Amino acid sequence: MREFKITYFFDEEHYIRRFIHTDSMESAEQLVKSERDQYISFCDSRGIYHELHTGNVRVVQVSEYFRVNNKKKQS
Repeated sequence: MREFKITYFFDEEHYIRRFIHTDSMESAEQLVKSERDQYISFCDSRGIYHELHTGNVRVVQVSEYFRVNNKKKQS
């Protein structure tokens, strides 16, 4: 499974970010298309619950996400 970041932009300053796990960019895009113009709900990376109507979103951005482990190895 690969991780994808979906960002819902309401205007230039306000957005909500969601992370999903799926097999391909095409399936991530299909998910976004299938949710068009309806209410969706999810918890963001901070554990905050969101409900939004995708019809109120100006831009939806989908990109593959690669997590970086910032923990340094201890010697």
